[in-house]
Amino acid sequence: MARLAAYRDFASGCGERGFVLVRVVEAKGSTPRNTDAWMQVSQAAAFGTIGGGRLELEAIDRAREVLAGAAAQPMALPLGPAIGQCCGGHVTLSFEVIPPARFGEIETMVRVEDESDPEVWLFGGGHVGRALTNALLLLPVRVHVAETRADELDLMPEGAERHLTALPESLVAGIAPGSAVIVLTHDHALDFLIVSAALKRDDLAQVGMIGSDTKRATFEHQYVREGGDTAQLSKLVCPIGRKIADKRPEVIAATVAAEIIMALADWRANTSQALS
Repeated sequence: MARLAAYRDFASGCGERGFVLVRVVEAKGSTPRNTDAWMQVSQAAAFGTIGGGRLELEAIDRAREVLAGAAAQPMALPLGPAIGQCCGGHVTLSFEVIPPARFGEIETMVRVEDESDPEVWLFGGGHVGRALTNALLLLPVRVHVAETRADELDLMPEGAERHLTALPESLVAGIAPGSAVIVLTHDHALDFLIVSAALKRDDLAQVGMIGSDTKRATFEHQYVREGGDTAQLSKLVCPIGRKIADKRPEVIAATVAAEIIMALADWRANTSQALS
């Protein structure tokens, strides 16, 4: 709910004039954002983004003109040399004045967008778990952290939903479809139970486990020995993240976060294709 809190802070400073809601209503060719992008502009601040650069500066200037009384006409912008950008696409923007009486309506829009973000479940709250949580909290995902240790869970950053449980594997069945599950507990036996439960599902965007090639081989051997479906092993990402020399938790977290975002995007794209 990070965007919701940020929106409330923005709206509280808008005053009686309110703000202008700027939307991307058409995007052709190479553009920095798609037609789901919006931003809100007051006389003193802006919240959200339609892509930055000269495009956004032009939009902010026009929005403030509208807020001052100019006609709220659509604005068509070719993203080329004329405005100092080289994307090569074309964007059309709409402008709508939102008075204080409608702030709640826009808050609902922001809340719905927040709630539509995919979930990422981290099992394990150690050094890498905390670093990964910090990285993910900057991204459009809802972060859940499950731990068996209360003291470790207490160290997790604000913004993540915390789950203290003696049986973390029991939470897997209730995770929303399309979520990512990342396992990085302090106990290999616990890792095995959680990953095994996750591999039983066919509707998760990613199942990842921290470790090495040796850990993966050990897991696969035990998984097959205990009757696991070998076909499911192709869904497991282990090791997670890029193999680089720097193994500090924050560096590992950066590469894993990028991997998660790519997996979630692929899942959404594949799901949309299947439904079309």
